[in-house]
Amino acid sequence: MPVNRLALSGALAIVVAGTASVVLWRRSHEGTPPQFQTASEAPVAASSAPPSFTGWSDPAKVGKPYGEKVPGLLTFRGNPTRTYYGTGPLPRSQPSEKWKFPRTGSMCSTSVDEKGPSQWCGSGWTGQPAVFEREGRTWVVFGAYDRKVHFLDAGTGEQILPDFPTGDIIKGSVTVDPDGYPIVYTGSRDNYYRAIAIDRNPPVELWKLSADAVKPTKWNNDWDGSGLVIDDYLFEGGENSQFHIVKLNRGYDANGKVTLAPRLVFNTPGWDDQLLKDIGHGNVSIENSVAIVRDVVYFANSGGLVQGWDLSGLKQGRAPTRVFRFWTGDDTDATIVADEQGMLYVGSEYEKQSARSKEVGQMMKLDPSKPDNPLVWKLDDRPRVPAGIWGTPALYKDLVIFDTTGGDVHGIDRATGTVRWTLRLPSGQVWQSPVVIDGVLVIGDCLGDLRAYDVSDTAKPPGPLWTLKVGGCIESTPAVWKGRMYVGTRAGAFHAIAA
Repeated sequence: MPVNRLALSGALAIVVAGTASVVLWRRSHEGTPPQFQTASEAPVAASSAPPSFTGWSDPAKVGKPYGEKVPGLLTFRGNPTRTYYGTGPLPRSQPSEKWKFPRTGSMCSTSVDEKGPSQWCGSGWTGQPAVFEREGRTWVVFGAYDRKVHFLDAGTGEQILPDFPTGDIIKGSVTVDPDGYPIVYTGSRDNYYRAIAIDRNPPVELWKLSADAVKPTKWNNDWDGSGLVIDDYLFEGGENSQFHIVKLNRGYDANGKVTLAPRLVFNTPGWDDQLLKDIGHGNVSIENSVAIVRDVVYFANSGGLVQGWDLSGLKQGRAPTRVFRFWTGDDTDATIVADEQGMLYVGSEYEKQSARSKEVGQMMKLDPSKPDNPLVWKLDDRPRVPAGIWGTPALYKDLVIFDTTGGDVHGIDRATGTVRWTLRLPSGQVWQSPVVIDGVLVIGDCLGDLRAYDVSDTAKPPGPLWTLKVGGCIESTPAVWKGRMYVGTRAGAFHAIAA
């Protein structure tokens, strides 16, 4: 296990991790980044109560659950800033499989992409399940490559409701309504993003949004992103490269069954003319899950364009306006993560070998309060092609932890960009997003191994705790609830794992 420690005295340093070199850049005037403040955060007298937060997503809730109405992990990476990973304690000794779904056979189907028809099995990149409490029972809900949404009992793996079928594979993580309405939101490669009622048997589609409902569109009609629901609004990006806002108008009918009366109130392209000029092609799909901090929603696309749109006037009928633009130079599918100060952590791939991607790196910390020069620090990952980052980074104490498609896992000092340690996994490709709870880091690889490390002391290199052979490339991110892990693999099954 190669370990890298780097003390920066200048603007440029090189870290060697095995055969790969990592280059780190940072501002010469760097210090503790200023807080990303809004007018509502003016100082108050010491004797006054702190002002209540009135925006869309309170940065004080970074690392905390989505809300208080539904206990659980309700969307990809758990909350609007994509920084909540569930509840422990994660096992520090060897765990085992508690159940597998399906008990026999595999979740597989044939799907067609730009490479033609092929068989897809299990669940893959972005396929983190939702785990939540409902009516005295713990549910696990996920979409899979068998074209179905599954509703399982977390304790036994038995089906709570029949599968909900769609017309093609499901890649993205589902979102469970955070306000207690019995609704699951999910997209499919069949062209539709749906709202599914789970207060009836079988589950019922309440509404669906076509990827062709807006114009213009580019790329395709899949939905990889996990939507956010806040104050009766749904925020979702699509591989049609449009960002959508839907007013849901949730309610109940005379029989007590949940209802929707959705209305698309805003959409905007994920690209602009400058991006198309810079990249020279139309693959600008939005494959990540949108993040919201304070009054700004952030997302990126496969052309490398990172955007932030101000939502502050949405409820008063004012259209969102773009307040942030940054170009990474390459495909940026990993979800953007925001910290307590409103700083953004953006991971990008390295396939096109563009001058811009060499300039700004593959992991970036951005300060949106300085839109003309937001790059705080960068980390390069270019030892091979393709390289870079597919998984969404995790925040833990003073670290940002992320993995690379080459098999490295880095622990980076959030403030300075210093590489504190690097793990080299033997599998090569690592696309899973790391999970960190109570000082235990869990990461899966494409050899089918789920691995755990002790990261409780962020100043020390992680110590290995255990390795569990699950089987199949583990691209999906585990959901953790009350110490039990739930994860699917490309081998075709879904697993519950605990000590």
